[in-house]
Amino acid sequence: MKNRSVTYALLVISGLLLPFTLASAATIAAPKKPHSKSHHVTESAAAQKKMARMKHSSRTTASDNRSSHVVVAVNGKKGSKKAAYYERFHASSYANDQVDGDITTGEDRIVRAAAIEALGNMNGTIVSIDPESGRILAMVNQKLALSAGAQPCSTIKVAVALAALSENVITKDTEIPLGKYWRMDLTAALAHSNNAYFAAVGQKLGFEKVSYYAHQFGLGELAGYNIPGEHLGTFPSTELDPKLGGVGKMCSFGESISLTPLQLGALVAAIANGGSLYYLQHPTTPEEIANFTPKLKRNLDIGPIIPEISDGMSGAVEYGTARLLRSSFVEEPVLGKTGTCSKNGTRYGWFASYANTDYGRIVTVIFLEGGRPTFGPKAAELAGHFYRNLYDHDYFAAKTATVPVRSAGATEAGVVHE
Repeated sequence: MKNRSVTYALLVISGLLLPFTLASAATIAAPKKPHSKSHHVTESAAAQKKMARMKHSSRTTASDNRSSHVVVAVNGKKGSKKAAYYERFHASSYANDQVDGDITTGEDRIVRAAAIEALGNMNGTIVSIDPESGRILAMVNQKLALSAGAQPCSTIKVAVALAALSENVITKDTEIPLGKYWRMDLTAALAHSNNAYFAAVGQKLGFEKVSYYAHQFGLGELAGYNIPGEHLGTFPSTELDPKLGGVGKMCSFGESISLTPLQLGALVAAIANGGSLYYLQHPTTPEEIANFTPKLKRNLDIGPIIPEISDGMSGAVEYGTARLLRSSFVEEPVLGKTGTCSKNGTRYGWFASYANTDYGRIVTVIFLEGGRPTFGPKAAELAGHFYRNLYDHDYFAAKTATVPVRSAGATEAGVVHE
């Protein structure tokens, strides 16, 4: 220690010392403190967790009106600052009047009861659909389900993936570079809802093709057939301003798009049945129930590429963003996609899925809105309770008459082509 101080003094006197900051000089003169290896490992792990949380926040929240507040901490060191950003939400994640005014005459009582129990007091809606006919089996909180919709968040990635596969822009195994040492394929990108991957895919597609396929898949048009009160979602006629992220932001967060639960449900139903996009129908009278006939809007040429996205939608439930579903239901395979984002002080949580069982399929869209407790994984957790309830009531058991699953593009007697 003494020799080090003497050396420093001699360097100053001889003029050989290069300019140092006061902090650097103090470091040279000060004795080194013994340190423990485990201490640094712990610090590194904590820092990594903090960075991961910050990264996750940037992934799951769209560009919105974010309120921020900066905290400055001196901690005994000059220039040491810590910045924390807080988004302020004004909407409530909870409600007690979700079912007020719902018309339930033509709904499946088991499905509706399971949906009501799963939703609980969350501020949201659950829409369940028979993908083989487009019949709405249950629609809880019909005011919200039939409203003008909301930003689709990451659920838009399903439509973008189908468009990119249709245009041969990617295959299931195409790895897109997302950094110097980081690449990702479609399955992982869907399972983990990677924004950078789909922003890159959207840029490769371009706005015109994204818009074309979005309209083919039913975005920007009514999903229901003569359903009173249904509002229309919107798909913009022009690309989002490049300064705001352009087509990449549209394809990763659904920015500037408004999607309704019915529109998303109709698309997922077409994936579940092999490519038939049905008008959704919600019978409300005994006569409508007795005379129910499926109404086909159009056949989508997606049959061959459905397996290409199925692994990613299954992966979301098995190990990805929707894995909370498995905390209550593991008996049957479920494929789905979550979505989380916020706008103007309201947070949105989406989960669109279908149970793929030996005795039929059922499509379910859960849409939540509110504050911090509202997000996509929460919607997936509620879906797990919903499917659990159906399973416990033998909904996925053998039935006396089952509807055979049709291949893509197939039609059957009794289907009205509109």
